This record gives sequence, C-alpha cells and structure tokens, in this order.
Amino acid sequence: MARDYDRSRLFTRRAILIGGAKLGLLSLLAGRIYYLQIIQGNKYKTLAEENRINLRLLAPPRGQILDSHGAPMAINQQNYRLVLLPEQVSNLDQLLDNINGLLPIADVDRKRIFREIRNNSNLSAVMVHDNLSWDQVAQLSLNSIDIPGTDIEVGEVRTYPYTHATSHILGYVGSVSEKDMEEDEPVMSVPGFKIGKSGVEKFYDRPLRGMAGTVQLEVNARGRVVRELNRQEPKNGYDLKLTIDIGLQQFTAQRLSFTESAAAVVVDVNTGAVKALVSHPGFDPNLFTYGIAKDDWDSLNADPYTPLLNKVVNGAYAPGSTFKPIVALAALDGDIVDPESTVFCPGHFDLGEHRFHCWKKGGHGNVNMEQAMMASCDTYFYDLGKRVGIDRIHAMARRFGMGQKLGIDMPQERSGLIPSRAWKLATRGGLWRQGETLVAAIGQGYMLTTPLQLAIMAARIANGGKAVVPRLYISPDEAGSEFPSIGIKPEHIKFIGDAMSNVVNSTSGTAYSARIVDPKMAMAGKTGTAQVRRITMAEREEGIATNESLPWKERDHALFIGYAPVSSPRYAVSVIIEHGGGGSHVAGPVARDLLTEAQKRLGV
Repeated sequence: MARDYDRSRLFTRRAILIGGAKLGLLSLLAGRIYYLQIIQGNKYKTLAEENRINLRLLAPPRGQILDSHGAPMAINQQNYRLVLLPEQVSNLDQLLDNINGLLPIADVDRKRIFREIRNNSNLSAVMVHDNLSWDQVAQLSLNSIDIPGTDIEVGEVRTYPYTHATSHILGYVGSVSEKDMEEDEPVMSVPGFKIGKSGVEKFYDRPLRGMAGTVQLEVNARGRVVRELNRQEPKNGYDLKLTIDIGLQQFTAQRLSFTESAAAVVVDVNTGAVKALVSHPGFDPNLFTYGIAKDDWDSLNADPYTPLLNKVVNGAYAPGSTFKPIVALAALDGDIVDPESTVFCPGHFDLGEHRFHCWKKGGHGNVNMEQAMMASCDTYFYDLGKRVGIDRIHAMARRFGMGQKLGIDMPQERSGLIPSRAWKLATRGGLWRQGETLVAAIGQGYMLTTPLQLAIMAARIANGGKAVVPRLYISPDEAGSEFPSIGIKPEHIKFIGDAMSNVVNSTSGTAYSARIVDPKMAMAGKTGTAQVRRITMAEREEGIATNESLPWKERDHALFIGYAPVSSPRYAVSVIIEHGGGGSHVAGPVARDLLTEAQKRLGV
C-alpha cells in the first residue's frame, strides 16, 4: 500500500509539473498572440498591407514650351520603356542576361542599373531601356515569363520640332544624375524622368516638371499585379509661353546660315521681350533626350564654330565702333565737349610717342560729333576718350547695361567687362594708362560685351533712356510694368538717336547701303568692326592684309546694332558675324533684314 501511495504522489507531482509547464507555455503563447495581434496589431497589419500593396509614382507630363502665339516649341510624345521592380527580382544578373537575349543591354547601362538599385534602394522601379519600338515591345511581352520582375510602361519623351533653330533658347532635358538626386524629390526616382539641363528647360525646370502622381496596386505573393486599388493622377507641368516669335526665330536662323559662326537677337525696346535669339551654328537638342552618343558629343565639342555655346548671352566680344555712342553720351552728360566743335582727322592720333590709327588711312578731315558718328571716325573718338576719361566711360556703359549680368531668364549669362582704373589696379595690379583709354573709346582693348548687352544698349537709346531688361517670359503680373529712367537728358538721347539714324539713312553714313528703303520702317544703327589680332607697324607700312586673305580665325568680327522704326522705335537688334570682316556690309544687311521682318510680322 505504501508503495502504491508513493507512486500516486510521484505521479501527481509530475502531472502538476507537466501541467504547470504546459499552462506556462500556453500563457506565454497567449501573451505573445495578444502582443502581436492587439498591441502590435496595427504595425503588422501595415506591414502586411505593404507586402500586398505596391505603391508606384506616376511621372507628370512636362509642361510644353510655346512661342508668343501659342505655337509649340517643346512638346511631349508617347514612348515605351522597360523597367524592373527590384523587390520582385531574386537574381539580377540572371534577369539582365535574359533581357540581353531579347534586347541588348550595354555594359554602361548594366552598371547603371546595379548602381541605381544599390544607391537608391527605395525606388519602386529602375529603367532598363527607354524609347522601345513597337516590335521590341511585342517581343518583350511575348517573352515576359522569362523576365519576371519587369514591366513595360508607357511614358512621354521630350521633342523639339524646330531642332537647331531653337536649341540655344530651349536647351534640352536629360536623365537625373546622382547630384540631381540630392534634391530628394520623390519624382526624381521615377524611371526615365528627365529634368532641364540647359536653356529655358533648366531655368524654368521646376514649374515645367509638374507634380508626381501615385498608383496603388495589389500584388500576389509572386509580385504580379492583381488589381489597381487607387490612383492619384499627376499634375501636369506648367505650359510656358515665351516672348519668342517662332517665325522670326526661324527667319533669323536662316539669315545667319550663310556664316560659319554668328549671333543675333531682337528685343522689344519698351518691354524687353526677346522676339528672336539665335546663336549659329546650333545643335539638335533631341540628341540629348535619351543620352547623347559619345561620337556625337565629341563632334559637338570639337567643332571650331562652338555649336554648344550660346553666343548671344555667353559669347564675349570687343564691341568695336558700336560702343562709340556710349563714349559720346559720357561726353554730353558731363558737358565736356560741344557736339558742334570739330576735330581734325589726318588718319591717326598721336599720344606721346605712340600713334593710334583711324580705320580710314587718309583721314576724315574736320568732323564734329555727329559727323564722326556717321563716318565712324576713330581719331575723333580717340580725342573724345582722352577728354572724357575711362571712369566716366565706365560709368555710362554700366547705365546702359554693359559689364554686368542683365538678368535674362537663362542660365549662365556672362557679365562681360567694362574696364576702369579700379578694375585694373585690383585685377592686374597696375595703373591705368591714357593710351588704354584711347583704345577703349573705340571699343577695343579690355572691352568685352555680349550681343545681348549690345541689343539692350540700343534698346535703351531707342526708348528714351529707360532701363529695360531682357525677358523670355513675362508673367501677367509683370506685363505693362514701367522701367525706371537711367538718368540721361532727353536732348542727349535724341542727339545720339539722330546721329545713329544718319549712320544708316545719310549718304555719308557707313551703313547707308544697308538701309531700309521704306521710310515707315526706316532704322537707325551703328556699325562696328572689332580686331582680333594686332596689326604691326611694318604691316601698316607694307599694306594691311585684307580679311579675305587671312585665315578665318584672324579676320575681324563684324558687328551692328540698331532699332526701328526711327519715327517710333519698337524693336532693337544686335548682330555679330564672327570673323566676318566689316560691320557695314556684312552685319548691317542682316540687321536690316531682321528689323524689316520683325516689323512685317509683329507690326509697329
């Protein structure tokens, strides 16, 4: 009996221990279930939903760029692209090999795909190939079972219908770089998304981009889409209506096509609206949309006529005689000379032991300010520059927008250079010499201006001295706003305007052969020829070589500034023909044609 009793007690203790252990485990399990389902329920529900629901960004259509009449200059066209979804890919190497059997993948693209997945693990998709043809789309679709984790998306591609004619205004778009990704905008991660890289596309990139949309997709355990749960449509980019007249723009591009390298710009003298802006030669911005080929890039960079440089805003040239109105205004503003007093021009001007030559070897004889402007007499302006001084010349040039950025709505505008005593001391560590003033007075030496600055200079003369600034886009709030005066006496502006009219419309003017015959459209202007090489004394004695006999790079630049109509100025123009020779017979006729076309197309 005792033995049975002992066995019963032992069994009971074991049963209690086992039961207690089971109860403890059951309690632990219940507690864990309570923790997971009640306390952490929302968290794991969210995680489950994230595994079931795939959130993708939708690229917004980029805003169109239009001319002043609403004609599209930059548009979007439908295209197809192959993307992969990283979370659905187990073996990336194998997947890319399979795709390569259907659609060749370059080594550089393969490396890019790995890099984008590694550096941007939060991306919902990575682009494999853009701009697929319909045949390629069909082939990839038929073989989709062999390339799991990929998808074909319908997107848009930026297209520029006017190619070379608008390349320097519009610029181009390109793929998002690693540096661009620092902006940390979700839309930047959309496969195939493009941003502005130059020109207006870059300057107004933010409003043109729009805002990304989203789509929620339910997927199964294998990552295949079951259905679409929710969609928030993207917001289109802002359509940008420029001041450009595409007809005048094309006409300007065609008019410059006879040259190797040139630039021209037409602006409204009252509003600053840029009506045409052409840097020749141009380039095809469509080459950059998908990533320009190395051969094309090397060819553009090696071109001696610099097609990638926007010469209107980034080119820097000595203004030559187109700068003489500024020197004359500095003299008038300071009451330094009587415009009717004369200077005798024997063909040169002596300063100490140095002789400064006039462009006319035999000289112009006695000339006053107006006659000197009409004949572009260098000797008169040597004398005038000596009297005025470089600092007054510098100050007047600044009032007309030279030697500084004008604030046009384009990236990388160049400021040019209008020298002064302080500038030389600060940058060259030397004192200003009087001979340098004489050279500056005819727009040479250290002087550097952009064609845009020269056009604005002409516009400020034409509008009576208002500080108009150039714009490619004028918002409704800015329309009709008045520009402040630059503080020039009206009689001085009128005097210079009359002199510039005589440059073109008087038989004694240097640009008479380039005049507009119709008096209702008559233009005023100033010719300019800028030397790009030094002429030695020996060459002067033996006879200066003609431009035609020199290598292209050593020929003079031809320049012209002007405005029309003389009776009520509306448009100003600046033209430079690189290494084109004389401004009167090369640049002048181009300016005449542009001002004539502007008045015909846009009215007066």
